[in-house]
Amino acid sequence: MKEEFLKEAYKEAVKAYEKGEVPIGAVVVKDGKVIGRGYNQRIEKKNALYHAEIVAIEDACRNIGHWRLDDCEIYITLEPCVMCAGAIMQSRIKKVIFGAKDEKGGAVISKYTLFSDSKLPFKVEFEYVEDKKCSEILKKFFKEKRAK
Repeated sequence: MKEEFLKEAYKEAVKAYEKGEVPIGAVVVKDGKVIGRGYNQRIEKKNALYHAEIVAIEDACRNIGHWRLDDCEIYITLEPCVMCAGAIMQSRIKKVIFGAKDEKGGAVISKYTLFSDSKLPFKVEFEYVEDKKCSEILKKFFKEKRAK
């Protein structure tokens, strides 16, 4: 099941890639169904907040008609940053599953460990499920950018 939803997140990342955005995708899942989708849209929307996770959370909230995403999981192609980890906690998502680590800015296991911090009021489960496609599309994207 995890692989199926990571594939859905990857499809979102491909949409970002095709638009020249950093290829990161996310899907919010409740009761085995995707209720929110998102990909990076910072360039398109001219707004630093439009990370894949934020877009997917916004879509999920709109689709269920509520800001609380209790009992939901979010599948992301890349480990969330600090901003997105905060949004995940605030929206009450119960679990994060991601397919690639972010050694420079990851807020779950790489650079920071926000979800493991016992001082924070919201507990979020997390799982790193390595998916080579998730890291390969990012490497390809940045290699192409540097070549230009």
